Amino acid sequence: MHALKALGIAAWIALAAAAEQQQGYLGFNSGATLDNTKAKQQSDFEQEFKTAQKLHGSPGSFNSVRLYTNVQSGTKDTPISAFQAAVATNTTMLLGIWCSGTTSIKNELTALQSAISQHGQKFADLVIGISVGSEDLYRISEDGIDNKAGVGTGPDEIVGFIEEVRSTLSTTPLSSKPVGHVDAWSAWANSSNSIVIDAVDFIGTDLYPYYEDDKGNTFSNATTIFNYIYDQTLSVSGNKPVWITETGWPSSGPTFGQAAPSIDNAKTFWADIGCRRLFGRTNVWWYNLRDSNPANKEKFAITKDLSTTPLFNLSCPADSGAPAAINLDSSSTASAVGAASPMVYMSVSVLLGFICWLV
Repeated sequence: MHALKALGIAAWIALAAAAEQQQGYLGFNSGATLDNTKAKQQSDFEQEFKTAQKLHGSPGSFNSVRLYTNVQSGTKDTPISAFQAAVATNTTMLLGIWCSGTTSIKNELTALQSAISQHGQKFADLVIGISVGSEDLYRISEDGIDNKAGVGTGPDEIVGFIEEVRSTLSTTPLSSKPVGHVDAWSAWANSSNSIVIDAVDFIGTDLYPYYEDDKGNTFSNATTIFNYIYDQTLSVSGNKPVWITETGWPSSGPTFGQAAPSIDNAKTFWADIGCRRLFGRTNVWWYNLRDSNPANKEKFAITKDLSTTPLFNLSCPADSGAPAAINLDSSSTASAVGAASPMVYMSVSVLLGFICWLV
């Protein structure tokens, strides 16, 4: 009987853990350089990751990061110092392999293999997946060319790089990690890129209603535009999971079409899109914790100078279905519990009831 109880408790603990995992990862994007173009060092990445984990009122723990490259800025194939920072802060990673403007990803893979050798299983356990490229298909599209998005890479090349990644990592601790690609929704919706969808384990999509100036992108239309462009990606994904790799609304900068940046708009976008559509439902890497691209006049950072006090209230409404707010003072504990994800609340409640019955 005692053995049966132990097995029963273990099974229900596993169920609760599985429900918690279904909430998805929460995090931000992080480039290889600062806004002055200097290479980020381990201390820079650690400061970002620690701030993300301690953001006041965040809906769950933002303890994940999406990277764009494995290579430390200014080097040939040295592992990016974000790896050491992630290990030091227990931050999960969506790795990135830079594919645009090149015919070889050898240096990217050399850096990744070096990181595996240096950090071993602890590093591997923090890796969520590997993105082969970022908006490469968009850059070679008509819109990308019109917007001077830079040099891109075609679908055949991306598929070749994906195959190379899988082959290179097949005998490493990363062999079972999902390999995917990140691109703009319009690239995924373009049928000429369907071979990339066939090749990936997951689809990463970047969704910015702010930039959709051909869709009446006044802020009052932001949710409608987001739903449309998100659904465009979902409609072609088949059985492949879709992860939100970039989204957000700028708090300052120029008006783009009819889209006006402001802190109030950034806050409302977080609440309407993040809280009510994304957080607790899929993997999300918000754009962004810190602005580090000097070419962007629009500023998306949700905090100033990496303060743990954000520009606006990050906590989600209790009925939003998002994870509970954390990093609150003790007087806020009750309201935080009330805002917990329905799935987690149900799992914990059932688990407690089952344990009481066994006892």
